[in-house]
Amino acid sequence: MPETNRRAFLKTVGAAGTVAMVGGAGVVGADDHTSESANVRVVHASPDAPNVDVYVDGSAVLEDVPFQAVSDYLSLEPGTYTVKVTAAGDPDTVAFEGDVTVEDADYTVAATGELSEETFTPLVLEDAPSAPAEGNAQVRLVHASPDAPAVDVTVEGADLTVFDGVDTGTASDYVEVPAGEYTLEVRGDTEGNDGDVVATFDVAVEAGMSYTAFATGYLTPDDEPQDRAFDLVVAADGSEMDDKEDDVGGKPEQPSEASVRAVHAIPDAPSVDVYVDGSKVLSDVPFRAVSDYLTVPAGEHTVKITAAGDPDTVVFEETLTVEESAYTVAAVGELSEGTQAPLVLADDATMPADDTAVVRLVHASPDAPAVDVTVEGADLTLFDGVEPGTASEYVEVPAGEYTLEVRGDTEGNDGDVVATFDVAVEGGMAYTAFATGYLTPDDDPSSCPFDLVVASDMATEAEGEMEEDSSSGEETEEDA
Repeated sequence: MPETNRRAFLKTVGAAGTVAMVGGAGVVGADDHTSESANVRVVHASPDAPNVDVYVDGSAVLEDVPFQAVSDYLSLEPGTYTVKVTAAGDPDTVAFEGDVTVEDADYTVAATGELSEETFTPLVLEDAPSAPAEGNAQVRLVHASPDAPAVDVTVEGADLTVFDGVDTGTASDYVEVPAGEYTLEVRGDTEGNDGDVVATFDVAVEAGMSYTAFATGYLTPDDEPQDRAFDLVVAADGSEMDDKEDDVGGKPEQPSEASVRAVHAIPDAPSVDVYVDGSKVLSDVPFRAVSDYLTVPAGEHTVKITAAGDPDTVVFEETLTVEESAYTVAAVGELSEGTQAPLVLADDATMPADDTAVVRLVHASPDAPAVDVTVEGADLTLFDGVEPGTASEYVEVPAGEYTLEVRGDTEGNDGDVVATFDVAVEGGMAYTAFATGYLTPDDDPSSCPFDLVVASDMATEAEGEMEEDSSSGEETEEDA
């Protein structure tokens, strides 16, 4: 396929077939499951695929698996299973469906290839069928970088070739090496194992352990469907390793994740599509919509918002950095004024007590001044002087029902009331109230009147553990 076609689209492949074992594991016709145990883990190594769900015999066993993630081992009875991989949250978008046969052993099923090239396929490997000699570790290489040639892997500063001529989409045999620390050099395959070094990785291996190194991503990501650079993910093999620390150098076995939701708060913008790193994650999002939380790897991501169905009409495109936390990305400002921008907020509220809630205000009304928000019938100011395009801090209030008064900002919080909204907040919950639309819609580019959208947020328990409320991502719109 010509290179120009590789970047043209990201499509989903509906493939079906029987998967053969790789690396010395035989396929047995074990249609009747036995009482023995097979242990299977899954690796997402397809660089242009979205997060995926994995089904075994029709039941979801893994959900929202991101690129480069290595799952824990799942226990199955030996036998033949129908394995289906779909786009996360979309069971009708099937990337692969086929039969996999497993015996009484440990296995890795690595999703490799590219959706855009219709080469997405599972690579099934038996893990650590034997232990290394005393004082040694054993390592194998899975070459899952679609645009890289066959590779040799050598050790920096030593006359040692660890892997020789490993082709894309294949795995090497296990190789024993003395326990210790190594700088691995990845080279294009040559007869003398002396090709140009394209990447180096520092790894450490422990005696008695077995490892798989997954070469993932693109050597030239700028020329490929996704901006996912070549990297090495090293995982300890064998189901008994799930309870051990897998700190072996290189990239962590399980990349940290962030939870991110999007809010369309630009009153003169059409419905929009949202892309993350070139992949569409939300389609036809209308004004005032609040998405569910989406899981993305922590780090830098290119976020692009376009007119719905028109990827060439870009509202904005920016690089955003997210850590292992929850975030709201609100599109605010006006297209007509050229002030559209993402407002990135950490949803870092501490979970309140059962009889209180926490609330913050996002002021996204372009023609409204700074505002105060008071409670009708009470001497209580919730928010003081919140400017357009900004967000307040979280404020704790007793659970209950309130009539909120939105006022122009004054020193005494007694400005004219421009709108009132009835809201109810539950104990133990966190909320964001988005003030959206125009105070004077007849004088502005669109007839979207001033309104308040209240959405429940992710919140953090006092111990610091993230929990997602069952209603997160669903909006409650309160009218004046």
